[in-house]
Amino acid sequence: MTSSVLPNPAPRQLLSSAVRRVAKAAAFVALGFGPAAHAAGTAIRLEDDRGTTVDLQAPARRIVSLMPSLTETVCALDACDRLVGIDRHANWPASVKGLPQVGGIDDANVERIVALKPDLVLLRPRSRAAEPLERLGLKVLALDAKTHADMRSVMETVARATGRPGAGEAYWRKLDAGLDAARARVPAGWQGRRVYFEVHGGMAAASESSFIGETLARLGLGNAVPGTLGPFPKMSPEFVVRANPDVLMVSALGEVSAMAARPGWSAMSAIQRGRVCSFASARFDLMMRPGPRLDEAADAIVSCLASLGDAKP
Repeated sequence: MTSSVLPNPAPRQLLSSAVRRVAKAAAFVALGFGPAAHAAGTAIRLEDDRGTTVDLQAPARRIVSLMPSLTETVCALDACDRLVGIDRHANWPASVKGLPQVGGIDDANVERIVALKPDLVLLRPRSRAAEPLERLGLKVLALDAKTHADMRSVMETVARATGRPGAGEAYWRKLDAGLDAARARVPAGWQGRRVYFEVHGGMAAASESSFIGETLARLGLGNAVPGTLGPFPKMSPEFVVRANPDVLMVSALGEVSAMAARPGWSAMSAIQRGRVCSFASARFDLMMRPGPRLDEAADAIVSCLASLGDAKP
């Protein structure tokens, strides 16, 4: 009974990366790249998650985003009107659905992106589009959020890129307060109960070291998948049976009856007692995106737990 693990940097390295970005942001403010400099329309210096320094001559006004969570972050920071292109999976807020789509993480249409004349392209560090776009002279900011600390840093970096330093930090404080409020609503009987949060159609799960795992921990919940396996490890059905979680959280695309047919799963108490949180696609999307709707994801988890009733064995 084994589980295979997807490659993952150590959580300490991820946290250190976020801390370094925050420290360098403070240094840039001291050097004249802070709020006063932005207000004057002078250059903005940023560092992305590749360790690359990106200099903007002025706040970005035409932005292409190749990641749904980054698109949502731009909009949450009141800069949605600056988006001129998005990836095919972005669907929130509704206003972005009418924007030109330029592909995805692995198949971005470079020619179409160039034709949109962006002054900034937001993408993930491992996006194949980064290098060709930079060769063509476009400004590329590669950002990724694997933890809550990363999410906080990404929000402030995007805020600075749009000429609103401090707005990202302010938004994070709002999310942080929302997480505290959600925890206060978790039924007492569910505190400390262990969750199995299934992703990728049942092929993997969100562990303690994932941003989803961090959200569960903030709500006072346990996790059936240890962080030592990586943030989103591939799991064997046998592992889950042995872990015997108190509740299963899955996409509504997976039928509970199909889950019960997995080897040994019909004997699990969560299946027998119907303790399954099945989230509609739109809700599951927001849970899988490390972005500005983190508080909504927490609310959805709490609402489902409340609907399941008493958590006594």
